[in-house]
Amino acid sequence: MYTAIGYAAQSATTPLAPVKFERRSPRPDDVAIEILYCGVCHSDIHQARNEWGIAVYPLMPGHEIVGKVTAVGANVTKHKIGDLVGVGCMVDSCRSCEACRANLEQYCLEGPTMTYATPDRVDGSNTMGGYSDSIVVSEHFVVRIPEKLAPASAAPILCAGITTYSPLKHYGVKAGDKVGILGMGGLGHMGIKFAKAMGAEVTLFTRSASKAEEARRQGVDHVIVSTDDAQMQAAAGHFDFLLDTIPVQHDLNPYLDTLRFDGVHILVGLIEPVEPPVHAAKLVLGRRVLAGSLIGGIAETQEVLDFCAEHNITCDIEMLDIRQINEAYARMIAGDVKYRFVIDMATLKV
Repeated sequence: MYTAIGYAAQSATTPLAPVKFERRSPRPDDVAIEILYCGVCHSDIHQARNEWGIAVYPLMPGHEIVGKVTAVGANVTKHKIGDLVGVGCMVDSCRSCEACRANLEQYCLEGPTMTYATPDRVDGSNTMGGYSDSIVVSEHFVVRIPEKLAPASAAPILCAGITTYSPLKHYGVKAGDKVGILGMGGLGHMGIKFAKAMGAEVTLFTRSASKAEEARRQGVDHVIVSTDDAQMQAAAGHFDFLLDTIPVQHDLNPYLDTLRFDGVHILVGLIEPVEPPVHAAKLVLGRRVLAGSLIGGIAETQEVLDFCAEHNITCDIEMLDIRQINEAYARMIAGDVKYRFVIDMATLKV
């Protein structure tokens, strides 16, 4: 065991504040990492405030981690001291179920061990995330950061990136497909970049016409203002895929109308009940699919990092002093960030 430092919430109603806590010493298959950067995900806010009802305190968020290896266990073969590495949303799984054997650890039938607020599979301790100076993780759940990627802007690829890449890849998006992206936040702007790199014709659905210019800067071909009934009706039956990154309840029915037959509407942002209800005829009469997708497995997380390096894709970020984390949460809720905060962990030691 050793003493680490970081920022954590002590309850659902208290702000994040500095803490000292104990990290485990590396096990034989562990990699010890000095954290250089950590992205800030909206799910960090949900968890810190117990909006999903599953929080465990003290709760230290952070699952978009980039850092340097400082020590390795005796059985580690993939990483060495000094390597630039990343840790995403998971730090363990059962590793033996059907999902884990298929490199889909995020769907582990026993439930994956998440990077924070989950019992460690070995000692039962509460996992603590990346708002910290260091972390210790099994090497299987540590990925390599390609040299071509800037470390800070690579951090959000470990959640926002893989969350949008995985469903596009799984459902076979290819050159010439017509893809609609719903929402242009941290997830949506990455979905735009991936779909374009895959050769698709990309359209942003947004409630705000003022986002059109910024959307085109991100690479979209078209913009549809979803509150404009005429624009929505003109898009009827047009799209092969919709990637829905909207994180709050919204009416799916008008969007389903824009899918062609056999079209797929993929939810990645919403984990609440669908409200208002989906009209089943919109699925049945067009053999349309309403699907969901959760992050990606470890092999696919490495794949998306390599894809980003190959296609010069990066996340648009705003660097953050960790002492301003609570103000950053307020700005995220207000939609005042383009498009991902990334904490410079050097500020933790100032």
